[in-house]
Amino acid sequence: MIQQAVTATGEPTATTHHFRLTFPTSRHGAHTARHAAERWLADQRDCPEVTVGDEDAATASFLIAELTANAALHGRVRGRHARLALTLTAGTLRIEVTDARGDRLPAPTPDAEGESGRGLLLVASLADAWGCEPHHPGGKTVWAECVWRRMATRQ
Repeated sequence: MIQQAVTATGEPTATTHHFRLTFPTSRHGAHTARHAAERWLADQRDCPEVTVGDEDAATASFLIAELTANAALHGRVRGRHARLALTLTAGTLRIEVTDARGDRLPAPTPDAEGESGRGLLLVASLADAWGCEPHHPGGKTVWAECVWRRMATRQ
């Protein structure tokens, strides 16, 4: 775990926690990445700067599962892995999943008769913000942010 403390003159210290993991773009790889991230997030409950509520952790788990599964399903390139990155501050969790398929951008509107494609609608409804940006060379990063209302700074 990497931690950074940032202090502006006259302001309280803000700590940022980071989690990064490279995983194979397979169902098993996405599953393993999600469980490692869930364990890391559970460990953050002991940090004096933040309090993670159960609903917040469940939302984060779903978002991580959906974004890693999408990378495994739609972002697979032979010989290339995906990356999961989490950034946790006192009030926000940012989830980023980077894969090698920059040509396959996420589409949040599913085919009405298709059997899949609804996951991003759920991501859009659960996350406070989400999006996709290019990742050099030729990949993409799909991200979601949650402002956790149950997350409170401890006194």
